[in-house]
Amino acid sequence: MRSYRRVGTRMLLYLAVLVIVVWTVAPFLWLVISSLSYKIDLLSVPLRWIPSRITFQNYVDLLFVRGEANANASLFILGMANSLVVATSATLICLMLGVLSAYAMARLRFPGSRGSMLLLMTAQMLPALAIVIPLYVLLRQMNLLDSRPGLTLVYLSFILPLVVWLMRGYFASIPSELEDAARIDGCSRLGALWRVVLPLAAPGLVSVAVFAFIAAWNEYLFAFILTSADAKTVPVVIGEFSTKLGLEYLRIAAAGVLASLPPVVLALVFQRFIIRGLTSGAVK
Repeated sequence: MRSYRRVGTRMLLYLAVLVIVVWTVAPFLWLVISSLSYKIDLLSVPLRWIPSRITFQNYVDLLFVRGEANANASLFILGMANSLVVATSATLICLMLGVLSAYAMARLRFPGSRGSMLLLMTAQMLPALAIVIPLYVLLRQMNLLDSRPGLTLVYLSFILPLVVWLMRGYFASIPSELEDAARIDGCSRLGALWRVVLPLAAPGLVSVAVFAFIAAWNEYLFAFILTSADAKTVPVVIGEFSTKLGLEYLRIAAAGVLASLPPVVLALVFQRFIIRGLTSGAVK
């Protein structure tokens, strides 16, 4: 009887996993199919899930600018460049600042150390719509509207608390005796952090870096409000693909596939470190 229950439980678990995988992968798979299809195939009735003809013209139109008719292509390339610069800069800055802050909160005891993390996460829970107008006013006064540095500073406001929260948990899982031994041998606290803690925290650093990059890469609201031309990121650019005849669905699909490649590749390459970082940091 127990064996039947165990088999039934396992079958239900596999079924749930299958449903989650299909629910997650199906939209992206349809996006890829749409980007390789002709418009007439997508509008045919009944719908063809597998196109009879495959074309790469949608990707060619995005990546190679030919005249004024393909202005969206140049905007897409500019948006990819802006997203790459802003997301990479915000991730690196948040890692440098977040590691030091998380280490201090995990190891040091100072006035307000308990409430600082709560205050940090409370600020993180504020809705973006509540702070976008103050941020707009601040950037306008500093002449940073529609600029990569301005957008990078804004992204720090919601990525840095995430980095501090995750890294604090990971640092807390590393035995403090290792740092004490290093300090007895002559290391300063920063030296122990650099030579002992950070090598042990490498999986956590990689996983946090990937999550921070994805959060910056996918952000839409701040980029939409705080940029107008020069610093538009790729989510904003894709949302503006249109002509006099309406939205360019095929080009939007191709742009969506290309825009999803950097975070997908990062997640696939570093998936082992992501799993190790999250599981190790979750158990003290």
